[in-house]
Amino acid sequence: MTRQPSAAQRRAIRTADAESGLLQGPSAALASLVTQGLALRHPRPPHRHYLTPAGQRMRERLAAEPVRLVPPPEPDPVPVPESGAGEPPGVFHARTATGSAGSTAADPDPVRAREVRSAWAGLIEMRRVTNPDRSVERPCDWERTHLTQAAALALEAGCCRGYLVSESAQPQAVRVDGPDSRTYAETLERAGWQTSAHADRRAGAAYLLASPRRV
Repeated sequence: MTRQPSAAQRRAIRTADAESGLLQGPSAALASLVTQGLALRHPRPPHRHYLTPAGQRMRERLAAEPVRLVPPPEPDPVPVPESGAGEPPGVFHARTATGSAGSTAADPDPVRAREVRSAWAGLIEMRRVTNPDRSVERPCDWERTHLTQAAALALEAGCCRGYLVSESAQPQAVRVDGPDSRTYAETLERAGWQTSAHADRRAGAAYLLASPRRV
């Protein structure tokens, strides 16, 4: 970093999401943060920007400073809110159920397969950017706050079929039903999750509880 962030850049850093480091602001300000090593531009569309570990430290320093109430001479334009339920256009959604409604191994969809590979690569990059130690082996904060989608993406990226991912009674875990619990468990554990097998006495079937590994 060769210079201090400008007023616009400081505002973008201050207002970044505390958990994921997601930035909002003028494109020129975000691009400048990237050149200073304070932000990273996600390689997958819609190319959102996230704070790097150095940017997160800068955010903590700015949060400790008193906010000046003197407005800048030329205020930046107000960012346009993103469409959808908190998601921008084109955001990938993992299939939480496969088999009857999703793609099957007998009828693969090459377009969907490319989307899944791209989404998984993007999630690995998010781990590298947002985990304090830059580990890609351990789930990041986004995965911990989007458990169902994160687990479903890990399973779909692992080419699993016939599963159903749903919320569980445990707030930090999801339930995974399906005929191949062993494969589901191995896939999730390779993706950085921890799993445990359980029996549903009423349904007469086995299921998994899965949660993101912390260490």
